[in-house]
Amino acid sequence: MKIKSCRFEKSSAKMSELPAHSKPEYAFIGRSNVGKSSLINMLTGQKSLAKTSAKPGKTQLINHFMINEQWYLVDLPGYGYAKVSKGKREDWEKMIRHYLTKRENLVCIFQLIDGRLSPQANDLEFANKLGEYGVPFVVVVTKTDKLGGTTIQANVATYKKAMLEHWDDLPAFHLSSTVTERGKEEILNFIEQCNVSYAANPPEIQPRPTV
Repeated sequence: MKIKSCRFEKSSAKMSELPAHSKPEYAFIGRSNVGKSSLINMLTGQKSLAKTSAKPGKTQLINHFMINEQWYLVDLPGYGYAKVSKGKREDWEKMIRHYLTKRENLVCIFQLIDGRLSPQANDLEFANKLGEYGVPFVVVVTKTDKLGGTTIQANVATYKKAMLEHWDDLPAFHLSSTVTERGKEEILNFIEQCNVSYAANPPEIQPRPTV
């Protein structure tokens, strides 16, 4: 897939503010500072479509971007560490939970994990929640240029082993780097394939069960 056009659509603080569910959408989420905004910018070929920051918790709303006038790329608030109040974190968690369980045209979640780290508890917990909610997802391993290939592969294998303590089958994994653009074509082609399936078999517009 080639990105011919991309534009910011809107930011939403609650479900009632989201764009109409007329097009398929793909949401990106991960721990704070996992490189989510940088990955979105890399995929779209834009330097500042999504705002990057060294300060955790930069994304605080659900941000929709229209891609090729055909599908939405969605930037979700990160989970894990962020210098915000407990109440604010709870509001984020509620907003994300409602989005994941009620958004009718959500095709797939891209869960980002830092390839330099050992399995993080909140990453594994969030993956388990996606399983409970019945939300399709894939894992994107970020910052793979920071370590050698053997180390990255070992870290991914360790993460998969940790997931297998709760999962019978694992989601697909994509290795990425915003420095080398590793994974860009692979991820965009995956979305393109999903769009074809979505067009052929559009889902019934009804919410998932509330969890």
